[in-house]
Amino acid sequence: MTEQQPIAVLGGGSFGTVLANLLAENGQRVMLWMRDPEQAEAIRSARENPRYLKGVKIHLGVEPVTDLPATLQACQMVLVALPSSALRQALQPVAALLDGKLLVSTTKGIEAQSFKLMSQILEEIAPNARIGVLSGPNLAKEVADHALTASVIASEDEELCQRVQAALHGRTFRVYASGDRFGVELGGALKNVYAIMAGMAAALGMGENTRSMLITRALAEMTRFAVHLGANPMTFLGLAGVGDLIVTCSSAKSRNYQVGYALGEGLGLEEAVARLGEVAEGVNTIKVLKAKAEEQQVYMPLVAGLHAILFEGRTLEQVIEALMRAEPKTDVDFISTSGF
Repeated sequence: MTEQQPIAVLGGGSFGTVLANLLAENGQRVMLWMRDPEQAEAIRSARENPRYLKGVKIHLGVEPVTDLPATLQACQMVLVALPSSALRQALQPVAALLDGKLLVSTTKGIEAQSFKLMSQILEEIAPNARIGVLSGPNLAKEVADHALTASVIASEDEELCQRVQAALHGRTFRVYASGDRFGVELGGALKNVYAIMAGMAAALGMGENTRSMLITRALAEMTRFAVHLGANPMTFLGLAGVGDLIVTCSSAKSRNYQVGYALGEGLGLEEAVARLGEVAEGVNTIKVLKAKAEEQQVYMPLVAGLHAILFEGRTLEQVIEALMRAEPKTDVDFISTSGF
């Protein structure tokens, strides 16, 4: 990659904007693509993204653009920060322009009908692209405020990992590499579900012991599921597993936690999502995850419980009571080959 060649970031939400800023602060030229011309104009004139990242100045090295084909033609490295529901629709029409590109998915979601992760969709759209996943405990506002942060770039393509590390690694943002793309990406998608439950528990005034129990049982549950599908269990002891789970389940800045908190305060699901004003991927993930767990016969009581709360009229207290009545399992069970 020549020094002059810009890097594309697709998606003008909070995380896309933050990534664009990070890259620009590292001396990269960045093309930040978004659908909405008004949003692009607001960023261009005010150097701020008021809808998603109020109060954060956008670096002059970030150029907001709305022409997707021209952006892809100009860039070799493309960071994809589109919502899971929009990714295929946005990129399928420009599939030919993705050939041979370095495509890095940053979206933590699962496609509803296919149970495909975002990098698998990219692979399907652009089979000749080089594909990676960026994931970790990376709350957008904290990254924007230069809080010390670490992330993981995961790909079987070592050179891609090195190039992404070189582009993003900065004074306050550290990037580690992993070869387990599937595990890293699955961890990022799964933890969103448990963050909704953690937000509900906080709103209902449940104790720290309860929250700790929920987080650690969530880790055991998501690891059990991921290992069943072929991920490396050690991935879940790293930033993209336990690291991301802790921050998402503990922070009021987490979108999924905020939705859970609103639910715990008595709002309905639609009201909770509307109050957030952004996509909370965990809401989309819970339905497909419950169906997949049942199909694969993987024991996931928290997922089943949250589904019962969101779509079957149960309360969190009822779900936790059922969890406490269930037969105790081993503490850390994903290491054994027997499973659950």
